[in-house]
Amino acid sequence: MMKAVLLGIVEGLTEFAPVSSTGHMIIVDDMWLKTGEFLTSPVANTFKVVIQLGSILAVIVVFWSRFLDLLGLRRRRPEAGGSRSGERLKLTQVLVGLIPAGVLGVLFNDYIDEHLFSARTVLIGLILGAILMIAADVWRPKRRQAETVDQVTYVQALGVGVVQCLSLWPGFSRSGSTISGGVLLGMSHRAASDFTFIMAVPIMLGASGLSLLKNWEYFTMDMMPFFIAGFISSFIVGLIAIRFFLKLINRIKLVPFALYRIVLAAVIFVML
Repeated sequence: MMKAVLLGIVEGLTEFAPVSSTGHMIIVDDMWLKTGEFLTSPVANTFKVVIQLGSILAVIVVFWSRFLDLLGLRRRRPEAGGSRSGERLKLTQVLVGLIPAGVLGVLFNDYIDEHLFSARTVLIGLILGAILMIAADVWRPKRRQAETVDQVTYVQALGVGVVQCLSLWPGFSRSGSTISGGVLLGMSHRAASDFTFIMAVPIMLGASGLSLLKNWEYFTMDMMPFFIAGFISSFIVGLIAIRFFLKLINRIKLVPFALYRIVLAAVIFVML
């Protein structure tokens, strides 16, 4: 049970920070696989989907009012310091951002699962993702076009969606690639982070839903306590981590996270 809670904590801390949750899971998995204990595939893959759903629920809670706005279920005033003309983020902009990675994910999902999920491919993704994040901080436009997520344009949404395709490579990090893409396209770090988290919910729910359907047979009474413990711990820790990250990102930017990824890659390299 403690293993399920610990993995849930790891997922909650790393899923939406630009540090690669997959990379961290590989380290934890490697420590336990050597003992021949709980985490064995395909049960492990099912468990990881469950705790990922905990992280997704945390995002929904944090951005609950925003999702109500997107679905047209309530009216709200524009955010302070936001759009000059009172516009707000639209559901169509989120959908535009989802299209590129969504299409590629459907076409190549089986190939990615069969050939790209390994410590070596994650190692490559960690390094390349770190380089992209450093480049985003170094070469970001001096004049930002979107200080808040309400000022994101359709062109920026599509651009972020294209960059998100990089995250299909395990270890690249969905949030790392999309936040970097947003910053390079003229968003503030906070606006890019908000857009990244909002955009992550539908695409991750879709991917997780498909995985659960494929692995429903593993939801047995023996495994349910592990799944529930991991889900709850992932949700609680994710809730705290997301709020903390959103307060922090505009101050420290992306380079510290990039440097952390390089250290993580070094640890995985030693493990190999």
